[in-house]
Parts: sequence; structure tokens; C-alpha cells
Amino acid sequence: MIMSSKSNTQMRFARDGIITDAMRTVAEREALAPELVRSEVARGRLVITANVHHLAGSLVPMAVGKVAKVKINANIGNSAVTSDIDGELEKLKFAVKYGADTVMDLSTGHALDETREAILAASPVPIGTVPIYQAIQQVKEATDLTADLLLDVIEHQAKQGVDYMTIHAGILFEHLPLVYGRVTGIVSRGGSLHAVWMMHHRKQNPLYERYDDVLDILRKYDVTISLGDSLRPGSIHDASDRAQFAELETLGELTRRAWEKDVQVMVEGPGHIPMHQIEMNVRKQKEICHEAPFYTLGPLVTDIAPGYDHITSAIGAAMIGWYGADMLCYVTPKEHLGLPNAEDVRNGVIAYKIAAHAADIARGRPGATDRDDALSRARYKFDWNEQFALSLDPDRAREYHDEALPAEYFKSAEFCAMCGPKFCSMHHTRTIDEQIEQLAQEQGLVASARAPRETEYARELAGAGD
Repeated sequence: MIMSSKSNTQMRFARDGIITDAMRTVAEREALAPELVRSEVARGRLVITANVHHLAGSLVPMAVGKVAKVKINANIGNSAVTSDIDGELEKLKFAVKYGADTVMDLSTGHALDETREAILAASPVPIGTVPIYQAIQQVKEATDLTADLLLDVIEHQAKQGVDYMTIHAGILFEHLPLVYGRVTGIVSRGGSLHAVWMMHHRKQNPLYERYDDVLDILRKYDVTISLGDSLRPGSIHDASDRAQFAELETLGELTRRAWEKDVQVMVEGPGHIPMHQIEMNVRKQKEICHEAPFYTLGPLVTDIAPGYDHITSAIGAAMIGWYGADMLCYVTPKEHLGLPNAEDVRNGVIAYKIAAHAADIARGRPGATDRDDALSRARYKFDWNEQFALSLDPDRAREYHDEALPAEYFKSAEFCAMCGPKFCSMHHTRTIDEQIEQLAQEQGLVASARAPRETEYARELAGAGD
């Protein structure tokens, strides 16, 4: 919905007291009051990632922030080595099917414009990009980049309909010496390109110096800025160091400046963090960046599991979501090893849907356990088909069950292949249900529905918007 205004961003409408169609859609999807959505967008704690061009097409508005469910992002994109447009559309299909809330096109290979246009046309979820990846394709060396080229690419992608962009404006020339002593240096691709440019020219980050021009472009199309964490740690050795937090201070400044121009903001977070540092990292980000939505990669909680980093990172993702991160960027089994295929996308999305859902439960989001309770009841009744339907990946659940017991008869059998008919604990318990009920009555115990938990999250949700 495009309205005549000096600024057409959801933040500007919210600050003017206008509840847009996108806000109403978000409110319905999140089971929130439209006025709460408006007030949270106005104060910057909630973003609706919706380019005005994409919003006029296939996009279903989606929100990231404190009062919303924890979201997950799936990265796709080609490389100079492998993949094509059809391959990327297959990845997109898998990502959306299995529950990705947003998708980032991180293509660095061929046909970048055509790939992005195809993804935008096919995607009902917001699409993000990293514009410097396309800019670097237009020069011979990273040192040949210019501020004007970077701005041209940002506007070009905004015109195409990209909903949010990772902009590496927070890495400054004075931050570079702080990287000395790290085990893994600068692991952000965009951040490393900026670092090479700054060291060669001995000048300040051009996107920091031209940040107001960046914001003017993003405001025109209502593109949410995702402030890139160029100095995120790429190993647990480097976690929570001076370089990471120096950049975070700059991201807090850039958040405030974006809000002054009605541009919506997310702030990206660390990649490798040991578990005991996760809560502290969330607290610092929320304080320094004025409660702007926190968008984190993982974090991976150990470095020794190549091939299984969707697991090491999902552990950290569940924890950081519990402590207050708002969107979790998935990691696939191919992380650090190669370009993910469609099956890797599936595995990464499911791992992160588990992490996000676990975080919603831990935060006490109203209704978060309804699906868990329904699946558990189906499990106790041995309603296998209902179990499959309620699971995050019904096809995989059915596939594993049917490996040993494929006949339709076993869809109602009171056992599975693990325990067999004689050792199923729930089968045995079901045979004494009536006796247990009688004992409970004799002892004065009354079965009742569990009362909703009064959690800190529930209290914050009730008071949000104040």
C-alpha cells in the first residue's frame, strides 16, 4: 500500500498514528492488537520488512521484533562455482515450505539481477540482500569500489523490490587495529571487502560517510536496513572482544540516525559465541542499539563440528532467542564447507524452526505450547497420522516411522519400531488410566487444565507500547 506522504515507510505511518494494511495483516498473524503493532513500529522495536514494490506484488507482510514470534531467516544464493536460477528457486521453495520467515539472496555468481528478480517474483516472504556482493562484481578489485557505485547498487536493488539489506556501515577505519590478535580475523564477507578498501585508501568507510544518502534511498522504498556486524567473531576464541563491541557502539549510533529519517532498522549479531556469553551479548545489543530488533547468525557455541554446524548453531540460536533475539539466521550442515543445496536448506530451516519455537516457549509467549500439547495428546492416543500432521516436518516424520512399519495398519498400532508391542510405556500406562483416575479421586486430587503461566514475556507483552 503506497500512500502520499513525505515518507512512505511503515515507521512514518506509525508515528503519524496510521494503522496500515500491512500492520493489520501482521497483527492478525501474530494475534496482537493492531494498535500495539503500530506503537511498536513507531518506537522501532518492531519492523515490517516490506518494500513498497514487493508489497504491491507477492509479499505477505511479516514482522520482526519484541512482541512478535521469534523469526528465522534462510540464506540461499548462487556462487561463481555452482547453482543456477532454477536451483535457487528450488531452494526458495524448500525454505518457504519448511517455515522460513524471510529469505536472503546471497548470490555472488552469474545472472545476479535475473536470479534476484525471479526470487522476488516467486517469494511470499520478505527477501534480503547484501548489495556489496553485486557491487564487487562490477569492479576488478575491491579497492576499485566507490561510494557512488555502492549507492547505485543499493538503489537498483531497492527498485527491484528487495525488502531488507545488510549494509556494512558500522565498520570504521579506527576499528581495524582491534582485529589484531584474533584467530579468525574478519569473517564477514562484506566487512572484509570494506576493510581491504579502507586499508588500501587509508580512508573512512564510504558507507559510513555517505550514510545519510543510504538512508534517503531506503526511505524512498521502505527498505529495512539490517546493520551488518562486519566484526562479528568467527570463532569462540574471538567472541565478545574489543573489535566486536567497538562496532556495536557505532551500530547504536547508526540505528538512531536511521530512525531520525523514518527508516526501519534491524541490527545483526554475533556468529560464534560460547553459551555463557550469550545473555550478556543480547543485553549489550538491546541497550546500545535502543531495543532495535536483534538479528543473529546462530550463534555457534563450539567450532569443532564441521558438517554439523546446523546443530552447534541451533543450540546457540535457541538460547539467544530465549534471551531476546528477534530473528535467527539459519546455518546449514554445509556452513564453512560449501554451497548448500535444497536438502541442506531443509535441514537448516527445520533446525532453526525448532530453535525459534523453543525460544517462544521459554519466553512464555501465549499459545506457544498449544501445538506441543496437541501433538503429545496424539502421541498418547497413538494417532500417528495426527502426529505427522502436527510435526514441523511431516514428510520426514512419516518417512522415519514407515522405514520399519510401512503398512497402514501400523498407523493406529499402539507401538513403534523402537519398543515393539511389549515394551511401550504409553501403551502400558493407557491400560491403567482408569485406575490412576480412581486413585487420584480417592486422594482428593482434581485434574484441571494447567493455568497459563505468568511469565516475564507475558507481562512485557501486556505493557508493550507504553
